[in-house]
Amino acid sequence: MASRILPVAALLMGSAFLLFAGGINALILPVRGAGEGFSSFVLGLLGTSWATGHVLGCVLTSRLVARVGHIRSFSVMCALAGLAVLTSLLFITPWAWIPARAVSGFCFAGAAMIVEGWLSERADPSSRGTLFGVYMTCNLFATTAGQMVITLGDPMGFVFFVLAAMFYMLALIPTAVSSSVSPQPLVSISLDLGELYRRSPVSVVAALFVGISNGAFGTLAAVYATGVGLSLSTVALFASVPVLSGALVQLPTGLISDRVDRRMVLVGTAIMALAADLTFIAIEPTGPIAALAAVAILGAGIFTMYPLLVAHANDHASPETYVLTSGGLLLVFGVGAVCGPLIAGALMQVLGLHGLFLTTASAHIVIIAYTLWRMSIRSAVPDDQKSTFVFHSPTRSETPQTDTLAPLGAEAEGEATAPTS
Repeated sequence: MASRILPVAALLMGSAFLLFAGGINALILPVRGAGEGFSSFVLGLLGTSWATGHVLGCVLTSRLVARVGHIRSFSVMCALAGLAVLTSLLFITPWAWIPARAVSGFCFAGAAMIVEGWLSERADPSSRGTLFGVYMTCNLFATTAGQMVITLGDPMGFVFFVLAAMFYMLALIPTAVSSSVSPQPLVSISLDLGELYRRSPVSVVAALFVGISNGAFGTLAAVYATGVGLSLSTVALFASVPVLSGALVQLPTGLISDRVDRRMVLVGTAIMALAADLTFIAIEPTGPIAALAAVAILGAGIFTMYPLLVAHANDHASPETYVLTSGGLLLVFGVGAVCGPLIAGALMQVLGLHGLFLTTASAHIVIIAYTLWRMSIRSAVPDDQKSTFVFHSPTRSETPQTDTLAPLGAEAEGEATAPTS
């Protein structure tokens, strides 16, 4: 394994620095914003602006790279992300934070796409699955470490903003000094909602509402945890434990979905998430253990649904369209992630902290109801016609390029280019 990892170690390190900075940035803003007295609606706008920037980054980065190349584009992305963080420190006002957060989302998507494109180019088909697993593991731990580092100091100071900016700058060094040739052009996404919906209605509709749910929770979980009086260390755990639990249950969930109707597994994960939503609404656990246990169950549900949807959509797609299918679903998810924080922030402003979980619960109810209805009118895909379930990072790091690095992408490429008899 070492012989496969060492040639791309520099790129993996750059990605880890990027995700570490992103973990700090994603948590320090809602925690600091709540301390500064920003309203829940304004804090929700931070998530909306980040998701908007991320979607635009996924769409436009390939054009930028085609014009100026990978290294220059990546350097620009990291530099702008660092400037956005420092701008948030210099101007403690929503009018500066909201556009700066959109810039961060754009740069984060663009930088991740370039790193993933480089890794995909360097990986041969025999090592792609291993490399993809190592890459996702590095990203997961880097994001979690970035969130947990918030517990080591005062979020009302300047240190964490500067630290995030420093790691964004560090992220560009491995690619800047890399001697490897630039990879092939990045994957461009085409969004054909009509075709996607005709092939897999459940995947399209559920992706929208999973985006609403996950976008709302990812943006405002720290605001909720702070509002109910949890300590700073528990707030950090409240944001990171769901990510870890979501990662842990993906493999068994994927194995089950490869053997039964994926839609039934989707309903089960949505019911699990809904149960956690209702726990927060009805009981409002404020003890650290109870709160973390409930949010771990929530994470196991919400962060498993999206990879199920990708796998289900690919069950109805041809191998050569896997990447376009996944890219289209990513953009539908992104639209939901734009709306989710806005809706939850407005409800929290009017109804209090419960507004967050009223938003997520409503999204999960729609997913359950629509999926059950579709199951009543369309039969399941036979097991021998299913695609392979692929692990997806539960962090908000997915880009169209991720699927070219995934084992599924390698499998699709192999099938698409196999000679016919």
